Amino acid sequence: MQKFLAFIIITILPFLAVADGYPINKSIDIKHYSFKLSLFDSTDEIVGEAQITIQLKREGIQSFRLDLASQTEERKGKGMKVKAILLGNQSLRFSHDKDELVIQLPAASTAGTEISIHILYQGVPFDGLRIGATKFGDRSFFNENWPNRTRHWLPTIDHPYDKATSEFIVTAPAKYKVVSNGLLLEESYLGNNLKLTHWKQSVPVSSWLFVLGVAEFAVQYVDQFKGKSIETWVYSKNREAGFYDFKEPTKKVLEFYSKYVGPFAYEKLANIQTPSVNGGMETSSAIFYGEDLVNGKRDERTRNIVIHEIAHQWFGNAVTETTWDDAWLSEGFATYFTLLFIENEYGKAEFDKGIQKAKKAVFDMSVKMPQFSIVSDRTAEKEVVTTGLTYQKGAWVLHMLRNLVGDASFQKGIQVYYAKYFNANTTTDQFREEMEKASGKDLKQFFKQWLYQPINPTINANWDFDSKQKKLVIDLSQTQVGDIIFDLPIEIACYTKGSDIPQFLKVQLNMREQKFTFPYSGVPEKIVVDPNNRLLSSINYTN
Repeated sequence: MQKFLAFIIITILPFLAVADGYPINKSIDIKHYSFKLSLFDSTDEIVGEAQITIQLKREGIQSFRLDLASQTEERKGKGMKVKAILLGNQSLRFSHDKDELVIQLPAASTAGTEISIHILYQGVPFDGLRIGATKFGDRSFFNENWPNRTRHWLPTIDHPYDKATSEFIVTAPAKYKVVSNGLLLEESYLGNNLKLTHWKQSVPVSSWLFVLGVAEFAVQYVDQFKGKSIETWVYSKNREAGFYDFKEPTKKVLEFYSKYVGPFAYEKLANIQTPSVNGGMETSSAIFYGEDLVNGKRDERTRNIVIHEIAHQWFGNAVTETTWDDAWLSEGFATYFTLLFIENEYGKAEFDKGIQKAKKAVFDMSVKMPQFSIVSDRTAEKEVVTTGLTYQKGAWVLHMLRNLVGDASFQKGIQVYYAKYFNANTTTDQFREEMEKASGKDLKQFFKQWLYQPINPTINANWDFDSKQKKLVIDLSQTQVGDIIFDLPIEIACYTKGSDIPQFLKVQLNMREQKFTFPYSGVPEKIVVDPNNRLLSSINYTN
């Protein structure tokens, strides 16, 4: 076995590129996963058969790897055990160790060949698939794949760079209803108190967006959006409260993002109650919400989580970061687009409240995480790939970008970016390039200063008035720690004695300290730097 494993490693390593700590293999492309799973009330063991369609993109491939959690002593025997791997009727050699499943092909590949392999496996999931009680004490099965826990119950490429279509064919005790990605193709009673449920998603997604919920559900078909079903799946014992909570504002959110960004990618939109997450999880077409969010009050927190997770169907799901380095393309976008919907639906004052709350969160978290850059080398294989800064500062970067390039160019850039990378993967640089084309601006410095280093600007403001020459002198200095000097467009509101209506001035601060002189009629009483809250900066006034 050791010789065989060494041979496999030698043959596959030339085709791997390590990105964010993960061995990306561009020589293969998973086209489709079909998972047949058997679930039981008598045991937490699952029995699985994965049929995986793979395109071998280059000549000479002799083996490839997938992710699948191994059974180990540290996991107390939990994990998956592979029984066999088949190509047609032919058994394939494989090794399964340290959560890597390496599969040997019977012959070197021809470029462009597609093969379909069957992996037979079983075991008790250590993670990824939560098997246990709901808050009502009823047995249930719910997954939580993010960011790299799909491997604990499904053999996959457990990384966002690879997208594939999928289907789940689940056999479970007949009392359960089963929900998954895509469209329901079959629900059949098999006898012996068993039921088979078959879901299929024909839109490719990264494997962490696969979803499975198995519980005693109450199901409501709420409405349709452009012919696609809007559904609510909640525990039967939460039926009335859950149906009420999730009825709004799903359709309005789908309509807004479809108009502002581009088409909704998936075949349905289901809101699902689960014990496997606390807030929400944006699994494609079938979104999970923590079970305690269902309270029959349709409160603001639940509402905003629903908006955020639906926003992810566009950003994170349909357009997905290539590596975890760029996770803000998912979380920062969903956070800001939540605020954009709020602005559109509930008014500018609600948007302003949300963006100010996000600013405070950024400043508070930056004290605790002074070295955290939004874009940086990080890997889900070894570390946490997002923090609250990914969400809140990521949202603020988009807020400043929108104000820098203007509403029309911002929306145009978003729409072109979405269309270009629809159902594909992207990077921060590719997003920047599309925004540069849309706006006609060079945005390299903007992206560099806000995303690739952790410091936020601090501005000290001082002013003086020469009454004889009628000139207002404003002194601005950057006092943040470190060597970074920001290039900042700054708006200043100047208030004249006896008037509540300010005069607005615009300056570009790109040095440690700069003085700006303006002719000024009347007698100034005070100035306000960044009066419309468009700059992520602490501002101190020295007079």
